[in-house]
Amino acid sequence: MRIGNGYDVHVLTEGRKLIIGGVEIPYEKGLLGHSDADVLVHSIMDAMLGALALGDIGKHFPDTASEYKGADSIKLLECVTELIHKRGWKVGNIDSIIVAQKPKMAEYIDKMKENIATAAKVEQGVVSVKATTTEKLGFEGRGEGISAYAVVILEEDK
Repeated sequence: MRIGNGYDVHVLTEGRKLIIGGVEIPYEKGLLGHSDADVLVHSIMDAMLGALALGDIGKHFPDTASEYKGADSIKLLECVTELIHKRGWKVGNIDSIIVAQKPKMAEYIDKMKENIATAAKVEQGVVSVKATTTEKLGFEGRGEGISAYAVVILEEDK
């Protein structure tokens, strides 16, 4: 068994879609980034890569590479899943949390879990997605950005 943790943060800005967990959420702002800036999926990928000491998503999908401009992070998660499978591992559990004052995430969480589970090739029951606010404290609380944390357990794929 291997364990990894991940963290990601992106700035909220006008003129971008808000995509979290592969779900487009109606909101006045979106997350700024080279790809679709899906903070949740980015934190999960970093946790998966970290569990096998394979670096981070910047190493595998650099923001200087034009092929990743506007990339769908769920597709990138599929690539990371393939990478860990080729090394003889599979996802045992994903636990994650989105930190955002707004918008509210509750109605989108089931679809996020479904998207992540499909991309990671696991049952939806091993994917946990939670959301919290910071009670208006910090950059998330001021509506300047959104962050996400993830912990992933990988198991040998026997």
